[in-house]
Amino acid sequence: MKSGKWMIYGANGYTGELIARQAVKDGLTPVLAGRNKEAVEKLATELGLESRVFALDHAGVVADSLDGMELVLHCAGPFLLTSKQMVEGCLTAGAHYLDITGEIGVFEIIHSPKMSERAAEKGIVLCPGVGFDVIPTDCTAHKLKELMPDAVELALGFHSKSGMSPGTTKTMIHGLSKGSAERRDGKIVTFPMGSKKRMIDFGRGARSATAIPWGDVSTAYHTTKIPTISTWIPMPEKNIRNARVMSFFGPVLGTKPVQKQLLKWVDKKVSGPDEQTRSTSPSFVWGEAKAADGRTKTVRLQTANGYDLTVYGSLEMVRRILGRDLPSGSFTPAGLFGSGLVEALPGSGAFEVEE
Repeated sequence: MKSGKWMIYGANGYTGELIARQAVKDGLTPVLAGRNKEAVEKLATELGLESRVFALDHAGVVADSLDGMELVLHCAGPFLLTSKQMVEGCLTAGAHYLDITGEIGVFEIIHSPKMSERAAEKGIVLCPGVGFDVIPTDCTAHKLKELMPDAVELALGFHSKSGMSPGTTKTMIHGLSKGSAERRDGKIVTFPMGSKKRMIDFGRGARSATAIPWGDVSTAYHTTKIPTISTWIPMPEKNIRNARVMSFFGPVLGTKPVQKQLLKWVDKKVSGPDEQTRSTSPSFVWGEAKAADGRTKTVRLQTANGYDLTVYGSLEMVRRILGRDLPSGSFTPAGLFGSGLVEALPGSGAFEVEE
């Protein structure tokens, strides 16, 4: 289906609205959608766009609501709770699926051989993670694989100070009981938060860092086939120790009563970074590949703020997919368009390679 029509679902959320407003500035005309009728229709009226209101509770309703769409950009998380319904709707409607998730579980489902085969049969692209999660780190992984084809270990990390949106905060809360994760010899394994640390220079000097369960634990493997992958963020030593202590309370933090109270707190207290904060908070991405004989290759990259990069990255992916004849199936952003994808985005520099 090449209708040229596309949808932003979750357009009334923090990131969805940023994307919708930039899309209009860029001359694009997405259909805005979500379950909140008042908020979706208000934004659509302001921007002069078509709107559709539907929930994701029933597969048939979702598929019918996607009628005429060539592509859906799904922005309503936590995606572990919402992506399955939207993916199924896209498979039924024959619409390409993009989302801005960073959740390992979602990536593993969408990149499974069975799901990729279903997408190929329908002639559509399934490409989760088209924002800061995970375009810059995925492109870094791709670049390192180009530089060191025989790499057996890959470490990726990023540093950003912009703060978090309500959706990102809720996703983190849902994952409080799960701990951290890495890929080891091709398999994803979990371990307590704060239990792994190292020194990393993200571009502003060496800093203590801790391992986190970032989406590249899944996506970088599908992009590069490197068997051992870890993901990192900078964190003061004291905070790393505190994270280790908090990991012992994971089972309690994952209970429904605690989750309910934490999510209520987000609704009341978290609003997301404003434009001034985003414009003055660039992100720094780091990656290191290691060969079996101990050789290493390091690359660094500076990009726009994470939320701004999500806006630029998701819209660039929309432009590159709409109306194009592309291979069908499940793809990572770099797997579909190569490591140069991130360098084409506003606010991003070129890769710096450390020999």
